[in-house]
Parts: sequence; C-alpha cells; structure tokens
Amino acid sequence: MKELRVLALAVQFLTRVPIPAGADFSAAQLAAAVRYYPLVGALIGAVCAGVFMLAQVWLDGPVAVLLAIAAGLAATGAFHEDGLADTFDGIGASSAEAGRALEIMRDSRLGTYGSVALVMALGIKFAALSGLAPATVCIALIAGHGLSRLSSVAVIQTSRYIRETGAAAEASKRLGAAGGLVVLLTGAVLAAGLAAFLSPLAALLALAGLLAGHVLMRLYFEPRLGGYTGDTLGAVQQASEIGLYLGLAAWA
Repeated sequence: MKELRVLALAVQFLTRVPIPAGADFSAAQLAAAVRYYPLVGALIGAVCAGVFMLAQVWLDGPVAVLLAIAAGLAATGAFHEDGLADTFDGIGASSAEAGRALEIMRDSRLGTYGSVALVMALGIKFAALSGLAPATVCIALIAGHGLSRLSSVAVIQTSRYIRETGAAAEASKRLGAAGGLVVLLTGAVLAAGLAAFLSPLAALLALAGLLAGHVLMRLYFEPRLGGYTGDTLGAVQQASEIGLYLGLAAWA
C-alpha cells in the first residue's frame, strides 16, 4: 500500500489525473515517487497510443497523430512543454547570466525563444511520427514517453538542483538502490519492447536518438546555469522524446 501511494503521487505530479495519494503525504514520498516517473510516462504514452488507434480507424494517419499528441498534452497539462519553453526563454534571452536566466524562467509569460521552441518541438514530433507505420507509432509513443522520463531522472541523479525551492526541490534528492533498480528495470523493459516488437536495430537507433537529445539539451543549459531546475527537466524530457522518435524515423 505504501508503494501504491508513492506511485499515485508520481501520477499526481506528472499528470492532471485526480488520483488521491493518501492523507499521510510527506516530502520523502515525493522524493521516492521519482522512481516511478518512467512507468507513469509509459502509461501516458499508452493513453496516447490508445487515442491514436481509435482515431486512425476513421481518420487519416496525420490527423490521428495530432490527436495522440493532443492527448498527451491534455493528460499532462503540457507540463514538460512548459519547461521546454521556459528553458529556451531564460537562456536565449539572458546570454551567459545565470541569475537573469533563472529570473526569466520564473516569468509566466511566453517569449519568442520559448514560442519557437514549442512550435519546433511539436512540429518535429508530428513529422517524425507521421512517417511511421501505425503499429510503430503506438510502440514509439509508449517507449518515447517512458524512456524520456527516465532521461529526466538521469539528470536528477547526476546533476545539481540550483534552486532552493520549487516543484522539483524534493524530487531532486538522490534515489537509493531500490529506487534506482525500479527505474532501470522499467527502462530495460521499454527498451526490450522496442527490440522485440520492432527490431534490435530500431531499438538501437531509438536509444541513440534519445541519448543524443539528452546530451545536447544538457550541453545547452548546464554550462550556463551550473545545474538543473524543474524547467530544464521538462526540456530534457522533450528533447529525449523527440530524439527517440527521430531515431525510429531514421530506421523506418
């Protein structure tokens, strides 16, 4: 029951699904919930895949892809997309000043850099997924959403949280051995699914794309900020998800 409450808290944090996590909520539970981020991501991807499968029965493939992407945005409240936009607004508008970048990232208004980043991210997702076979789209959505959350967890485990407060403050604490095992097992299952349902080459290219997105995004913000924030975790998730889709598009 304790683990179910922690899982429910992960669902609450990453989505708009109104699941009660229990009256005995604690900061420690929020930190422990990080272990289930990849699993919750896979569940979000499964919802998107379900919407895609239903839509493509009656609608053309590109329209079904758009509806699947929209389902993901609705399920999460554009949580990670918001982080991507804030990251590009903050760093793009502040040059090398870390303090000014963090100030801009807290601003609720959307600027030019963030707007362009959002349009490009959604456009690339749509283009990459539209070029895949229907069955591959479903697998890509589940693996992409799940493994990209694992990518965010990797940042938490290997970088420094640079704000004193914020939504990611408690989640920034390191996972123990048990939590790390849950994350790795979830990722292994998703990667094995790519290899089993598509091909080992498809899995390799997808993971290579995910890793490229992860590394490139970290190279963009970490030298300027000296660590990460909740917004940059969203940016890493988005870049990693896009990278996985592009890897599969190259394979297809």
